[in-house]
Order: sequence, then structure tokens, then C-alpha cells
Amino acid sequence: MAQAYEARDRLIAAHGWSPDAVEIVPVLASGDRIQDRPLAEIGGKALWTKELDAALGEGAIDFAVHSMKDVETVRPDALTIAALLPRADVRDVLIGASSVAAIPRGATLGTSAPRRAAQMLNLRPDLTITGFRGNVATRLAKLQAGEADVTLLAAAGLDRLEQTGVGHRLEVADWLPAPAQGAIGIECRTDDADMRTWLSAIDHATTAAQVMAERALLLALGGNCHSPVAVLTTGSEKLAMRAAIFSPDGALRVDRQAEFAADDADAPARLAKALLADAPAAITVHFSGAA
Repeated sequence: MAQAYEARDRLIAAHGWSPDAVEIVPVLASGDRIQDRPLAEIGGKALWTKELDAALGEGAIDFAVHSMKDVETVRPDALTIAALLPRADVRDVLIGASSVAAIPRGATLGTSAPRRAAQMLNLRPDLTITGFRGNVATRLAKLQAGEADVTLLAAAGLDRLEQTGVGHRLEVADWLPAPAQGAIGIECRTDDADMRTWLSAIDHATTAAQVMAERALLLALGGNCHSPVAVLTTGSEKLAMRAAIFSPDGALRVDRQAEFAADDADAPARLAKALLADAPAAITVHFSGAA
């Protein structure tokens, strides 16, 4: 909802509309409703989009606001991501310890994200992973209740909820985020020319270049909700991408990086190919791009 309000406010400001020009329609996604199982077991990222896709298709809403890291890499042709808002803090926040090194030996990390689990186990193989689903408040409550010793949350989400003082932010030099982390995307019907024009006024070109490159990498890897992949792209006209893929147990990790022009649409796929070529079978089995 915080993301929806941000999108509304930016749209109103860009066009000089009255505050009531954009109505917010809450839609409860399956991903919010089903919290007792990992996403990968119950339908993957589509659980965050299918209800919104249906509402768009039925004309019940004119555009949908997404957290881009939760949007499938392949979208219906009838829908278009028409705007990316300026990217927020991409970092993960460690809750329950002041650093990865400071986590007590043998502690339990609460997360349902394969990327977070594998990246942590790569650094701290002594830790145990337990499933953690739910919104920020739910996961913080689970941590407080002792269901885990530490957990990880996205800094962007905490900032949007004005919880900036929570936890310890992990620097990207040591801890890579998820593809498209920190980015809000706005999607509308492809044939709605007016809406696409209105939304284009709030599209942030640098964020769009970075996020679309990261989504292209994920697509070329053949990654899904089971695939531990971390990536960060910086820059604008010239992009610098750092990416890592893991075995789920964190024992194996392959890193690559590349620099390329923002309009080089094939560059992320080349980096994906290089990652998979360097990776052993224990990693590539989780990426269909290796086939």
C-alpha cells in the first residue's frame, strides 16, 4: 500500500491533478493470503501478480503497482510495464545481529528466499535456515517470538514504512541484493495508449535501465523461485553489473561482472551464459538457461 500511495502521489504531481484523481483499489494477492509455505511450493512469483493481472484484464483497475523483484520475468503481451519509479535503497537489512560475522555460531536465520539463504550459508555454513513468510510486521513479530535468531528484510520496504532505524544494513560490496530489489514498477494494459502516456511521465530512465538489465539476466539464466541468484546493476548510459549464482546450500558460488551500454540488450544474456559456463552441475541444475 505504501508503494501504491507513492505511485499515486508521483502521478498526481507530474500532471497537476487533484488529490482525488487517482483511486487506490486494494487487491489481496495470494502471496499475502498464503503464508505457511514457501512461494516456490505454491506457484512462485505469480502469486503476487495474478489477482492484479485479472483486475487489469477485467478493467477493474487501470494500472497495477508492483514490487519489481516479485514480478515474473515473462509477462503477458497484453500488459506493459510502463514506468519504473526511482530505485530505493537496494540493500538487505540484517535484524538480530550487528553484522554477518556477529551472528552467534549455530544460530537460526529466518527466511524463505533462496537467494538470502544460499548467500548466508556461503558466508556462514554453521547457521540453520527456517522458513519465514509474511509482511514486515509479521516477520519482525516471528523474530521477537523466538522463531529465529536473525532475519533479513529489504531496506526499501523498511524505509517506505518509516522504520529506518531497524537492523543493520549490509553493504553491497559484501552482500548482493535480489534482481530488481528496491524498484517499484507500474503496469497497465498494452492497448491503453492514454495510460501508457500518463505513466511515462513518472518513468525513471536510470532505474528502468538497471532493472530491465537485471530482469534480462534472470530470464537468460532461466531462474525461478528455487534459483539462488543475486545481482546489482549501477550506472545509467553505461551499466556495471555484478552477479552471483549459488547452490541452494550455499556451498558453491560463482561470481561474474560486466560493463556494457544501456542499449546493449544482449549483454545480460552474455553474462548469464558466462556464469552458467563457470558453474558446476550443483548450481546449473537450478537454472533452466543451462539446458
